[in-house]
Amino acid sequence: MSRVVLSIGSNLGDRLARLQSVLDGLGPAVRAVSPVYETAAWGGVEQGPFLNAVLLADDPDLDGHGWLRRGQELEQAAGRVRGQRWGPRTLDVDLVTCHDGDVEIISRDDGLTLPHPLAHLRAFVLIPWLAVDPDATLTVSGEQRPVQRLLSEIDPAERAGVTRTDLVLELRTEPAPD
Repeated sequence: MSRVVLSIGSNLGDRLARLQSVLDGLGPAVRAVSPVYETAAWGGVEQGPFLNAVLLADDPDLDGHGWLRRGQELEQAAGRVRGQRWGPRTLDVDLVTCHDGDVEIISRDDGLTLPHPLAHLRAFVLIPWLAVDPDATLTVSGEQRPVQRLLSEIDPAERAGVTRTDLVLELRTEPAPD
């Protein structure tokens, strides 16, 4: 059984609907979903704010590469175009961590880097993640570190820029209405 932490974000179009499309696309694989946060764009490109959330999911049939492909399929379905680095996104689905049973998958191949190499620097990933898994840990430079501690090391202004919203993503047991 593989289980993953996915960070999802959108800052174009109906941002909430784009995030909801990930939950709908993954269906019963989703085990938990964080609250929705609004975050100023990260990376220095002028653009509108993102909605962000974190999902915990599992699937016995997917490995790290399978989860990566699934995330890219969901991005493509949302009209994602890979243009400018850190630019606007209809949908961004990042694979943060992947475990096969109790074993964390570490990958540094061309197509898949696990854990996500920048997750420990991103308040918009760590804050929602802690909301669904307060005891989360992340491997950074080969060392397991509590996500709470990693978050405390991020600039306070960046942490303050991740604001919880009243928006809700729904774990649906029935297919989404058309």
